[in-house]
Amino acid sequence: MTSNRRDFIKKTAIGAAGITFGGLAQGMSAKSYSKIIGANDRLQVAIIGLGRRYGAYVEPISMKDSNVELVYLCDVMEKQRVSAAANFAKHLDYKPKLENDIRKVLDDPKVDAIFNSTPDHWHAPGAFMALEAGKNVYLEKPCSHNLHESELLIAYQKHYGKVIQMGNQQRSSDHTNEIIKGIHDGIIGEAYKALAFYTNKRGRVVNPKKAPVPEGLDWDLFQGPAPRKEYMYDTWNYNWHWYGWDFGTAEMGNNATHELDIARWALQVDYPEYVFVEAAKRHYKDDGWEMYDTMDALFRFPQNKIIKWDGRSRTGYDTYGSDRGTIIYGSEGTVFVNRSFYKLYDLEGKLIKDSKSASQEAGNTLGGGGDMTTRHVQNFFNTIRGTEKLTSPISIGVVSQQLTHYANISYRVNKAFKVDVKTGRILDQDAMKLWGRRYEPGWEPKLKI
Repeated sequence: MTSNRRDFIKKTAIGAAGITFGGLAQGMSAKSYSKIIGANDRLQVAIIGLGRRYGAYVEPISMKDSNVELVYLCDVMEKQRVSAAANFAKHLDYKPKLENDIRKVLDDPKVDAIFNSTPDHWHAPGAFMALEAGKNVYLEKPCSHNLHESELLIAYQKHYGKVIQMGNQQRSSDHTNEIIKGIHDGIIGEAYKALAFYTNKRGRVVNPKKAPVPEGLDWDLFQGPAPRKEYMYDTWNYNWHWYGWDFGTAEMGNNATHELDIARWALQVDYPEYVFVEAAKRHYKDDGWEMYDTMDALFRFPQNKIIKWDGRSRTGYDTYGSDRGTIIYGSEGTVFVNRSFYKLYDLEGKLIKDSKSASQEAGNTLGGGGDMTTRHVQNFFNTIRGTEKLTSPISIGVVSQQLTHYANISYRVNKAFKVDVKTGRILDQDAMKLWGRRYEPGWEPKLKI
């Protein structure tokens, strides 16, 4: 993409108003004007990672109003590239290129933006590489694999000045924005505590053992920035979430990110003062799941505010009447909010308002997707064009992500710790050893902080 067209994309919406009369450029027909504006305003995008999440992008990318062209589908597994191409063929009248290597996609100057829906260990490094190549990034949760990468994301965004939208799509939920504003305006008095939760019925996973690399998988590129090791069955296909810390961030990074973000948003808090975790593997103890599957976490903040996390990955009892959500307690009432609705209660527990949202966003279904994601993606497109402000800039996203990393570290070192509320640094030497991670030589981030 030329620098002139990049500038045009940012200025079109604003500049067009200055050269139009009655909605049309002077001397042009509506059809001609629309064609010129549409071509220059069109964004060319690529999806990196074609697993369970990419399907959520089909609608916003395919919509004519989005005015984007999908130029690449990229994944290290051949069958996922083929499957994604077949899916998009139902919605597009052209064929995006299929690519194995993210680096080849980023080398293409026509690409304006990427969607990074790779495994967790690739999220921040993939974003770094994209920013270095001049691309904007829609970055799925977790935005980082560790706390150091969170710091780097902020530094990279400031250095390169590109748009990074974090994929915590509930920030684009109408009913969530409505009730969060109400909470901030005092609808439940002083909001002092939030209980965030997630429940799923994940079953057994296979015990990993050495196996041939599956046909069509580029195992070296799958590992990317992670230290090299032999392939273990069945690592590549989602189980990387639970097979150690080289690739995944456990259920905290996988799902708690969303609810903890809502909790932090509601309470208007940033870094906690204190973190305490009780977590363990409670189910199917002889299977290949290496991490906790059950976690209770407590985050204490200044002004005596509290966030609690109740995460149960492998038991289906819905303690709170839903598989996921956030309960916010205030001095004069309580709010329950999830992806579908919110409910407002008075101090006596009487239901005052039920939003009964028409949202169709998925709960804990693999892949997710729905109207919140569509709006979140369109906000990303329009921010690149300069016509909207970003709903979830990475500067906000990384702070919520820190809570998940603190909890994982507390679990791994088996102790509570204090945090510097101004810097987010952990005030414990053992815990600080897990601030970052080791990279495969040659894959280290280029920007130093």
